[in-house]
Amino acid sequence: MLETNFWIIFLTGLLGGGHCMGMCGGIITALTLNLPAGQQRWLILLSYNVGRIGSYVLIGTMLGGLAGAGLSLLTARPAQLALLVLANLMLIAMGLYLAGLSSAITALEKLGRPVWARLQPLLARLLPIRSPRGALLAGTLWGWLPCGLVYSASLSALASGKATQGGLLMLAFGLGTLPNLLLMGVFADTLRQWLQQRLVRLLAGLLVAGMGLTRLLLLAAGH
Repeated sequence: MLETNFWIIFLTGLLGGGHCMGMCGGIITALTLNLPAGQQRWLILLSYNVGRIGSYVLIGTMLGGLAGAGLSLLTARPAQLALLVLANLMLIAMGLYLAGLSSAITALEKLGRPVWARLQPLLARLLPIRSPRGALLAGTLWGWLPCGLVYSASLSALASGKATQGGLLMLAFGLGTLPNLLLMGVFADTLRQWLQQRLVRLLAGLLVAGMGLTRLLLLAAGH
């Protein structure tokens, strides 16, 4: 299922554009304020996202490694299956949130607020961003923003039970979010209007929930 999981996690990041706009829109506005036009602007935007995705990979690697150590002390297969079921239930909850049908997933985002409260002042000190290096540092901090979509993907990294696989799963997720967040830095108003359309949100959310349900059915079938 590993290759399938990579694609599902990638598509989850891609289809979660509406959530990304709500969670990261304000941060992107602050980070991109008064950036120069042209090639330098794109280089700075790319640096933000390289830093952000790097943090995701670090999170996935740590979670996969920690789970691997823990699973070695437990009956590995049942514990891993329990984590996979939890990850997919969370993916379904995330899809329902994206579709505008449930807000239950937002309660989970509160768990990361104490960490973000410590990191946010560090991010503020880097403003205004004027170089790719500053953007890379800002993006690295940005990657720890409390986000239900990130937490959904992180549970899959945890369930992988291996540091390498956990890191690769979060890389797939980060790459899925990249198109929306890159374009958001340049076409924020246009993209916001499109992503917030009711039909777009509904379809994207139901697709994400459907992927979570599909993975649960595959687990039940023993694949």
